[in-house]
Amino acid sequence: MLKGKNILLGITGGIAAYKIPSLSSALRKQGANIKVVMTPAATKFITPLTMQTMSSNVVHIDMFDQLSNMNVEHVSLAKWADIIVVAPATANTIGKYANGIADNLLTTILMASRSKVMFVPAMNTQMLESEANQKNLEILRKRGVIVLGTQYDLLACEDVGSGKMLEPSEILEAIDEALTEKDLQGKKFTITAGPTLEAIDPVRFVSNHSSGKMGYALAKRAKYRGAEVTLISGPTSIKPPKVDNFIRITSTQDMFDAIEKSFSNTDVLIKAAAPADFKPKSYSDEKIKKDKKSLNIIEMTENVDIAKHFGKLKSDDQIIVGFAAESSNEIENAKGKLKRKNFDLIVVNNIKQAGAGFKQDTNIVSILDRNGKIDSLEKLEKIELADIILNRVRELF
Repeated sequence: MLKGKNILLGITGGIAAYKIPSLSSALRKQGANIKVVMTPAATKFITPLTMQTMSSNVVHIDMFDQLSNMNVEHVSLAKWADIIVVAPATANTIGKYANGIADNLLTTILMASRSKVMFVPAMNTQMLESEANQKNLEILRKRGVIVLGTQYDLLACEDVGSGKMLEPSEILEAIDEALTEKDLQGKKFTITAGPTLEAIDPVRFVSNHSSGKMGYALAKRAKYRGAEVTLISGPTSIKPPKVDNFIRITSTQDMFDAIEKSFSNTDVLIKAAAPADFKPKSYSDEKIKKDKKSLNIIEMTENVDIAKHFGKLKSDDQIIVGFAAESSNEIENAKGKLKRKNFDLIVVNNIKQAGAGFKQDTNIVSILDRNGKIDSLEKLEKIELADIILNRVRELF
């Protein structure tokens, strides 16, 4: 999360500069502190006043402006930043920094920097792929500079190819990942998410309202924090986060089989999915017509109990986190489930509580551990809650 982080945006002279006000706005909404340095060429594409408004700070341009205080500007800005993000990064600025040239305020700050540095390239395809530019990018990568990719699209020059700058949302995600402490490095997580579907016939199924948002948030934050993440997901309508292994499943049995393959090599299993407890006793290969009595009564049979099965198999050095969605007596029900399933932690919510049900971006939960500790939390964004849950997991290592 970016709250309180100091981010220095370096804007160079490319048409993609028009996207940077949106990036600045998104960063501020996450609570980051923003300062901006523009090259003289960048001011030909967007005005310093625009960036001053979007960052709520004076924009720095001229290397030789009279000092407003006794700080040497390029050094003080370099010291201030947690990360310097050069976006758009033109071939010119990439080449200068790669070869130690400091002839404007931005490149001088880069040379004086001790912080993380990220370059977000944007240029014509031929410039991007040229031998000189690729060599310069490789020099930067070897120095530890984070170099993002580009989009393949119609470019401003009307060519179609690589070189279009990533969207602000993608840059935001990359900054967040770069500034997240890697405190789960070396740990292997298996995380389940979403619903499962139990087929009745080729067009009908039994399922539930799980959206997968909580599991996806946990997978995203665990990956950002350095873990190796396998995400096993039922059908969802949201974009999966970037993880090491993404496995799409349909039924509860599919989910069981996928977990079984990875469990012996897993340090932490987080069961955020909502697998169906029951499935139809029989499946019809043909669509059941609505006038058939077989649709009036559907016999059900119990599904495999994934949580109970792997709780029994859990070794002393493995951690299992369970979830419980309840409509009443949630704490007592969670205590029982925690014990029966041999969980280390359980996260429980009341689905009837406003802001805590399925398909929402927020949740209101209590976290219980096997030692009897109960933490009841106020309404939180699921991405914030994910970090709190992961913090509790880290305490168990």
